[in-house]
Amino acid sequence: MSIRLIPVEQPSSPLMKLVYWFSRRQVGKVISPLKTIYARLPFRFSWWMAQIQPLEARLALPKALRVLLRIHVAQLNTCRFCIDIGQAEALKAFVNQEKFFRVHAFETSPQFTEAERAALRFATELTLEKQVSDATYRLCQRYFSEQQVIGIGWMVASEHFYNLMNLAFHVESDGLCQLPHPAAPVPQV
Repeated sequence: MSIRLIPVEQPSSPLMKLVYWFSRRQVGKVISPLKTIYARLPFRFSWWMAQIQPLEARLALPKALRVLLRIHVAQLNTCRFCIDIGQAEALKAFVNQEKFFRVHAFETSPQFTEAERAALRFATELTLEKQVSDATYRLCQRYFSEQQVIGIGWMVASEHFYNLMNLAFHVESDGLCQLPHPAAPVPQV
């Protein structure tokens, strides 16, 4: 599947040039969604997007759970770019990185706490069913405050936005996370 739009490599707007510079500084390259999608939107969209991550850091959820939720929703939606950037963030920010590569197995893996499982079930149901069962909601209430449950809902909903935009325009992985998946078989040489 090829990307539907030719990436804008040299934006004409001085403000967008600054956004590209920040992207290079933060992740080492101008990420594909920025070059493909956001370069074509009014600048305020890029400005708004840049505000989301710092605002999410203010949610009453641990960073590790926020990243797990993003990766899980991206996996469910098959957004390769978002899986890639989520796993790259995990490699950069966390010591126990294998958990972020095994989020697909959260129900059976001993690496996940019951609270993480509850949040990931919430994310699964909201992503696949577009609603959350009463049982899953009550389970989340055991481990999370109302403010935290709303934060979980926000993380799922905002990840859908990123996923859908990337999927609509065939934005694929940027290769930010170069490590092989630990569960994948290692090729014999």
